Amino acid sequence: MLTAGTRLGPYEVVATLGAGGMGVVYRARDGRLTRDVAVKVLPAALAGDADRLRRFENEARAAARLNHPNILQIYDVGQHDGHPYLVTELLEGETLRERLAQGPAAAHDEGIVHRDLKPENLFLTKDGRVKILDFGLAKLTRPESEDGATRFPSRGSRSRRAMSSTAGSRRTGRPSSTPPCSTGLRSRSS
Repeated sequence: MLTAGTRLGPYEVVATLGAGGMGVVYRARDGRLTRDVAVKVLPAALAGDADRLRRFENEARAAARLNHPNILQIYDVGQHDGHPYLVTELLEGETLRERLAQGPAAAHDEGIVHRDLKPENLFLTKDGRVKILDFGLAKLTRPESEDGATRFPSRGSRSRRAMSSTAGSRRTGRPSSTPPCSTGLRSRSS
């Protein structure tokens, strides 16, 4: 991990933004153009792996060929002390996974698991909110009473089984036992 103040060519690291399977992403300052950018660095340990290095370079080439408002812009590539890096626009906001986690978490708190999250069941409103649609395959993890109303025991009395069925799903919108591919959501690979 690089620390604030580390320089990668003309870029000065300001803070760590995140890490994934293909590197660590930093917020950095481009002193030449006086703007903040994101710098993704392939750690030296991975830079020695020819396949990882090829994938890292492929990522930069592929994204650099594209010019679209919905695709991350690549500004630069370089290498510093054995660390290949690529420089991109800095995005402010949140990932779709982070945005989506709020809705399923609210449903899970009420004992409901959607079980069919996919792009077709997500709606973006004009004000930028994500609404979850179609609860037709939803599973109620709390039984209904004789009058048809769902019984909601106090939080402290939730069974271990009900908690284990929803605890792993707070960030993914799926029960812990459901494989990621069945929800229509994918993890970011880089």
